[in-house]
Amino acid sequence: MISDWTLWLEWFIKALILIFALLGGFAYLTFYERRALARIQTRIGPNRAGPFGLLQPIADAVKLIFKEELTPAKAYKFVFFLAPILTVVPSIIIAAVIPWGTSINLFGREIKLYLADINVGVLYFTAIASIAVYGIVLAGWSSNSKYAMLGGMRSTAQMISYELALGISMVPVILLANSMNMREIVEAQRSMWFVVYQPIGALIFWIATLAEVNRAPFDMPEAEQELTAGYHAEYSGMKFALFFMAEYQKMIIICAIAAVFFFGGYLGPGVDQYPLLGPVYMVVKIVILLFGMIWVRATWPRLRYDRLMTFGWKVLLPVSLATVFLTALGILLFEMTGNSMWMWFISASSAIVFLIPVLGIYRALRRLSYGRA
Repeated sequence: MISDWTLWLEWFIKALILIFALLGGFAYLTFYERRALARIQTRIGPNRAGPFGLLQPIADAVKLIFKEELTPAKAYKFVFFLAPILTVVPSIIIAAVIPWGTSINLFGREIKLYLADINVGVLYFTAIASIAVYGIVLAGWSSNSKYAMLGGMRSTAQMISYELALGISMVPVILLANSMNMREIVEAQRSMWFVVYQPIGALIFWIATLAEVNRAPFDMPEAEQELTAGYHAEYSGMKFALFFMAEYQKMIIICAIAAVFFFGGYLGPGVDQYPLLGPVYMVVKIVILLFGMIWVRATWPRLRYDRLMTFGWKVLLPVSLATVFLTALGILLFEMTGNSMWMWFISASSAIVFLIPVLGIYRALRRLSYGRA
């Protein structure tokens, strides 16, 4: 009976730590993004609230808490209040299956540095991640506003289009690790990170996740110039802050998943001797991947909507299917011959397959520019 209580207490404490880490990470990711964008754009950025602007996230939170909340007169009020919650919750509960480290001994008890170790962690991630689109669609529909509704419809089409490529890009990882368990996927990368064997799969995963979290250049559902903030145009105060929180928490979770799938997760020098280094390596990899997302936002313009959809269906989806076939073929030939060179065949052939549509797009754009001239 005592062991049951200690187990529940351990889960409760780990869940609290995870939730507070996500909340703190969301707050300071906004600060990190604003300072990084300022550096890229050769300006200063927020530096007034506290030393070096470190209290800026707290100032933003106070502003949003005390901001007046308005509900449109013709809105469907229950759904209008429910939509922000449906958007935030998936980004939090996905974190439960992410392995942040191995285990440590504390007070004579082995404490695992993850909340849930389930055999279908990849399937759990794909299932929960698809729920977030309902919050966005319901926000647009319940606002009873044409701009919000257009943003919700755009989001639905975009997320369905890119979820296919996202899901298929994870299949090579499952084949290489021979498991859908997140921790086993990390352990399978002790000899080599999967990004080395499948760099194109990692690139497809990263591009598709940018579209999933509505980040530039795929931020069509909230295109300010066209839709005046899109699906959350009618939201203000804390309800707007929840949408804001969901976007940045999804960025953190997506980067954590990418680190687990392709960059060795918590693995690094000395992690077997000092298990607490595992979460440190995870945070470092997440921060680097987050900077990649911020850099893309600062440098790439928003795609036109028809080109966005065409890219998802005619480029990412076929290439992701090809990477699955080539990964399966390389693993089969490796098991038949025992020659490790077939594993390098996977990365080389995938790169060649990816270059074909890239060259096709380049030639099409060249013809278009000549036609305009």
